[in-house]
Amino acid sequence: MSTQAIEVHPLAQRVSFTDSDMVVALVDGRTVSVPLVWFPRLASASRRQLENYEILADGEGIHWPDVDEDLSVAGLLRGTH
Repeated sequence: MSTQAIEVHPLAQRVSFTDSDMVVALVDGRTVSVPLVWFPRLASASRRQLENYEILADGEGIHWPDVDEDLSVAGLLRGTH
């Protein structure tokens, strides 16, 4: 019996926030939660600024124009901050 590695390309679907975390919902059903303190620009942003985000490249990244912050979904999954 042979098994093949399945390449998973994580893509963001939407972003939400708690008081201390950013939660990214992926199109494959997973969610990734990371502390806002990992990203100083986001940690100091207002709720309005946080909620004004754009999904980039069909979900590969997230951009916040009001605070000039860009994050990749792959980086979030690696724990890059």
